[in-house]
Amino acid sequence: MTRTGLGYDSHRFAPGRPLVLGGVRVEHDKGLAAHSDGDVVLHALTDAILGAVAAGDIGEHFPDTEAKWANADSGAFLQHARELAAGKGYRVGNCDITILAEKPKLSPYKAKMAARIAELLDVPAHRVSVKAKTNEGMGFVGRSEGIACLATVLLEKEEE
Repeated sequence: MTRTGLGYDSHRFAPGRPLVLGGVRVEHDKGLAAHSDGDVVLHALTDAILGAVAAGDIGEHFPDTEAKWANADSGAFLQHARELAAGKGYRVGNCDITILAEKPKLSPYKAKMAARIAELLDVPAHRVSVKAKTNEGMGFVGRSEGIACLATVLLEKEEE
């Protein structure tokens, strides 16, 4: 049996913060405004996994009203979702991630992101796809006001 999930996240840029995407530090003059580290990639993927097992969303599991999640590493959120899915008998078959950003250029970081995500999900790297697109100058992404991300995941029932 398989289940699919779709996740989305976006954050505006904020000065004085590091930019973290897919668990990787990206060189840029601004980071993303958020309660946690603002990693839109891991947030979208976490939501995709939670959605696939009908377990709510990231805000229900890690509310921004709780101080303990301030500046938290979003890798912990993704691992929580993976473990929750595993507890229901599922493992990640594959995931497909599309990052929408006008700046910075993400090509040099995509392989590192895929490797880090594979590590967090405890799957081989060939099960993780990371793509980056611009928004051709349109909308908040196109105006370089922030970054958005879409993630899909296929979960497979563990063999017994």
